[in-house]
Amino acid sequence: MAMRSAARHALLAPPLAPGSPGVSLRGRFSPRTPGARPCRAASSASAPAAGKLLPPLFSVAPMMDWTDNHYRTLARLISRHAWLYTEMVVAETIVHQKDKLDRFLAFPEEQHPIVLQIGGSNLENLAKATELANAYSYDEINLNCGCPSGKVAGHGCFGARLMFDPEFVGDAMSAIAANCDVRVSVKCRIGVDDHDSYEELCEFVDKVVSKSPTRHFIIHARKALLSGLSPAENRKVPPLKYEYYFALLRDFPDVKFTLNGGITTVDQVSASIRQGAHGVMVGRAAYNNPWNMLGHVDSEIYGKPTRCISRRQILESYQDYGDSIIGQYGPSRPNVRQLVKPLLHLFHSEPGNSLWKRKADSALRYCKTVKSFLEETLDAIPDTVLDEPVTREQSIEERYFADVDSLLPPRYTALTNCSCGPELVTAST
Repeated sequence: MAMRSAARHALLAPPLAPGSPGVSLRGRFSPRTPGARPCRAASSASAPAAGKLLPPLFSVAPMMDWTDNHYRTLARLISRHAWLYTEMVVAETIVHQKDKLDRFLAFPEEQHPIVLQIGGSNLENLAKATELANAYSYDEINLNCGCPSGKVAGHGCFGARLMFDPEFVGDAMSAIAANCDVRVSVKCRIGVDDHDSYEELCEFVDKVVSKSPTRHFIIHARKALLSGLSPAENRKVPPLKYEYYFALLRDFPDVKFTLNGGITTVDQVSASIRQGAHGVMVGRAAYNNPWNMLGHVDSEIYGKPTRCISRRQILESYQDYGDSIIGQYGPSRPNVRQLVKPLLHLFHSEPGNSLWKRKADSALRYCKTVKSFLEETLDAIPDTVLDEPVTREQSIEERYFADVDSLLPPRYTALTNCSCGPELVTAST
């Protein structure tokens, strides 16, 4: 529970200054809540300084084609303290596009805390890519050792396939750490194919820790099957084994582990932390239902005030961001369709959601700005939904992990002599 305690005592970033009037818009997009101020897009002044980041009790998983700059901007408008991960960026892309790196690595200051996930299997390129990325001041560099996609694990010989070679991963993490100024981490599965015993998982962690400064692992609590299952099936078919994760907490007391896989509600996140989890990573649930998933993170997980009070205010700030960067990297880079994509899940399960999506599909054929898109579509959503603050339902999952202790595998006792190194620093260095 050390990280949870640290969250309570860590220094806070300066609070947001009182909001100035937002973008002036007519009709449905004009604020209707009496006295409400628009939720301001954060400025660099509101970004946490080095050493003042709260620990990663909650993070949003790296997801290809999903966790781009646009989604991360929306996520940060909803939650101030959730840790955000980039999409995986291949090391060779960074090396070969070094003259166009902003397109792949740049992000707004307010997105801190943010983690860059890289993929690769060439030590020299991993080192070069990390050195180039270091200039962008990410808060952590993460190596992908968990993706089961054939494009990654097969043709590229990295992702989950790297778990077959913990010696190499240890060398890779050592090279990555030597070329950056921040902490490093590994995201992996609990096993791959028939290499799925708890002992083999421990051997992987032990080897990486003994050969590198890595003291943080994100553990997807399913194994990966590299043949016969699609990436989507690999997120559902292999059974979850949370007992492996909690056994790692027991057997590697000087390493921090974040739990990933199958977590879909804030109640489950809270339950896992009460059970002792150092942190939780959520993927599709945070993308497909960002308001209800991320809207409770600051208050429920970090014990801090929520940042915004309505979806209307979120949209005002997001419109300001979106229309300011249209065509930033050339014609249609980005375009309105790309900018609107993460917004389409903001009204998940709410009245008017189906009509909103139908109107969105039509509007995207001719709208050239985010402002015009919202003006064309928001009449599908009732004012009560647009202006309602994020609300919490009564918890029904308080004991979600209560029985996991009875399932723990036998202790791993073959620790390498040097595997118990310094404890993970919870702030950027």
